[in-house]
Amino acid sequence: MKWKKAMLIYNQAAGKGNIETMLEQCLPILSLETEELMLLQSSKAGDALEFCQKYGEQMDAVFILGGDGTVHECINGLASLQNRPVVGILPGGTCNDFSRTLNIPQNIRQAAETMISGEVSLIDAGKAGNNYFLNFWGIGLIAEASANIFEKEKNRFGTISYLLSAIRTVGGNEPFPFKIEFDGEVLDDQAVLVLVLNGNYIGTNLLPFSEVHADDGFLNLIIVKESSLSILKELLTLKGALSEVDADNGLLHFQAKEIVIETHEVMDVDMDGEIYAKTPTKITSLPQHFKMFSGSSEKIE
Repeated sequence: MKWKKAMLIYNQAAGKGNIETMLEQCLPILSLETEELMLLQSSKAGDALEFCQKYGEQMDAVFILGGDGTVHECINGLASLQNRPVVGILPGGTCNDFSRTLNIPQNIRQAAETMISGEVSLIDAGKAGNNYFLNFWGIGLIAEASANIFEKEKNRFGTISYLLSAIRTVGGNEPFPFKIEFDGEVLDDQAVLVLVLNGNYIGTNLLPFSEVHADDGFLNLIIVKESSLSILKELLTLKGALSEVDADNGLLHFQAKEIVIETHEVMDVDMDGEIYAKTPTKITSLPQHFKMFSGSSEKIE
């Protein structure tokens, strides 16, 4: 047995209502390697967080079957524990962005097999106020895009709904004033989008920043200074990495371990696709905070 005690938290809405099939694909694989496997169903917001807070320290491993929202809840439930179990993501949502950073297959059976045969990586997290994120923290255009996703559109188009929403939002955004302090530097400017990245994907799109790694101890501060469709397309659809990011491109990129972000007006914050926090925010890197199953022996992107 690989694990004496583990739990699998699953979102009943995962897989567009196809949760029974997903469980059939992963349970036989995980249960063979676990002496005691606890199944817990998340049926409403806050359930997954509560499960992790209550049982997390008793577990050798926690498997999360759901989308980015379920992963975000679980991470917030586990992050403050003294003894954190190893975490495995079984991608059952629309985008499953951080699982892509971890090189986990998007097929549930193959993802479960990765938990068995894959390696464990030490992964950074971001702490924003009293909350935690794995993938990104963002204000401006990204929070607007998340709020503008139509549920029918998401169900019909799936992974491209985020991009459609973002494109729909462009043109209606005025730059907002901000003040950002990071590692001894100060920026006082305007932008339409501010991102703090730990992962490489948003809305299934690989972001064009080659220096972003989830295991290097740094957070990546991205600032978009102009509301332009071309820049948005670069952020969401560019396949190659940008060799230079500077003010001439309307993009700024910095690496930092501590970032304080203030805005003239209180703004909604999007963390891993969930909107519930507000500015101002102090963001801190938590190097190698989680042990997570990954699908590759290469450096995590």
